[in-house]
Amino acid sequence: MTNKIILQGFEWDLPADSQHWNKLKEMSQELKEYGFTAIWLPPAYKGTAGSKDVGYGVYDYYDLGEFDQKGSIPTKYGTKDEYIAAIHALQEQGIDVYADIVFNHLIGGDEKEVVPAVKYDWDNRNEQISSEEEIEAWTKFTFPGRKGKYNDYIWTWKNFSGVDYDDRTKDHALFNIADKGWEDQVDDEMGNYDYLMGCDLDMENPETVEQLDKWGKWYLELTNVDGFRLDAVKHIEFNYYADWLLNRRAEKGEPLFVVGEYWSGDLPKLEEYLDSSGNLINLFDVPLHYNLYEASHSNGEYDMSQIFANTLIDAREDYAVTFVDNHDTQVGQSLESWVDGWFKVHAYALILLRKAGTPVVFWGDLFGIPEQDVGPVGDALINLLKLREKLAFGNQIDYFDDPSAIGWVLTGDYEHELSGLAVVMTNAQGAEKEMTISAIHGGETFVDILGNNEAQVVLDDTGKGSFPVNDGQVSIYVNQLLVEKYFQ
Repeated sequence: MTNKIILQGFEWDLPADSQHWNKLKEMSQELKEYGFTAIWLPPAYKGTAGSKDVGYGVYDYYDLGEFDQKGSIPTKYGTKDEYIAAIHALQEQGIDVYADIVFNHLIGGDEKEVVPAVKYDWDNRNEQISSEEEIEAWTKFTFPGRKGKYNDYIWTWKNFSGVDYDDRTKDHALFNIADKGWEDQVDDEMGNYDYLMGCDLDMENPETVEQLDKWGKWYLELTNVDGFRLDAVKHIEFNYYADWLLNRRAEKGEPLFVVGEYWSGDLPKLEEYLDSSGNLINLFDVPLHYNLYEASHSNGEYDMSQIFANTLIDAREDYAVTFVDNHDTQVGQSLESWVDGWFKVHAYALILLRKAGTPVVFWGDLFGIPEQDVGPVGDALINLLKLREKLAFGNQIDYFDDPSAIGWVLTGDYEHELSGLAVVMTNAQGAEKEMTISAIHGGETFVDILGNNEAQVVLDDTGKGSFPVNDGQVSIYVNQLLVEKYFQ
């Protein structure tokens, strides 16, 4: 089991008050006490909506909340100096910081250009539906507010392969610029999913690649982050990041943790991406997220023994980054697939208390989403974090032998006092599961740390016991001596 626990350090509907970096700095010790070893921060550069931009509508990579552009100096989260201060405070607590990298597109150009373009079908990006024509596109980025500080490169239509708007005719359509065509090595959804939004970066243009590499060197030197979360990788040439990441690794002088967002529930596509990217990148386990989502919305009909079927954690566990929900799966967002509240603790137990994968806890689950009147998961999630840190050691033995009630044990080890636990959960009627933790626990009494079941399970000489769980719940049994030590 990796000791890494990542916090996704934001949710979509955070207040646009430019105070988030300050808040994270103040919370750095608290986050350490929760047990987090790393945090993924939102995109830190200026977006086209200025201080209201969540960060994915990238306008200027070099403006980290320093220049008066797009209606504000700070970003949604704060200023450049506040960002750097937050990073330092988190790192001083021993928390690694991962930056969100959005290399798919730029949005909010400063000037229009007349460019040759060919229109393609939205639903079949391989089907050309017009001859080449001239359009007016917002493809020139001069960054007048920055005035060339840090970098004086001007982005033009030559850096992009596609746009979705002709300002001359006011036509919202999919335009391929200068008949460049689309990248071949991208996801094949809708025929070809190179284009996502805005001005689509052309990774075949050497200047585009050079500028992104220059920025990466500047950014890593400035921030000294410990790794990256890569946005929308299925829309970018699969092997693009290999050189970029190798250069950053050389500059850092040590390994960087990297996780890519390839949003697909199709496991073979994730495996193909891992192979194409030289296994430099971990990927979010989107198929597992969808399994958790379906289990939470199936009225107890989901086969819990198959919860890990066709998931990345099952096929490539060393490269799987697991999560329950994120900013895109929130209600109202583009990939809405919110795991229902009753199943949240089940889901987090399945990613936090097992040996495989690197788990991520969502800010909205830990602290709630006030804008949507969504409360935090609560003490149960905090207890799961403590359990992972204090007790989740030894061998894992699974009891996935029933379609509704499943369980597993971690045997514990001699190095961690009173370690070892038993998890049992059901999405339907209550049940009891006979499981063996380890003979080293023979005669010990185990109780449900979540308080969902009042049973006191006395293990026999072999460490075996019968662990009950109530209807639709999860119970986690630990040595009763631990309750007073860690959980009062």
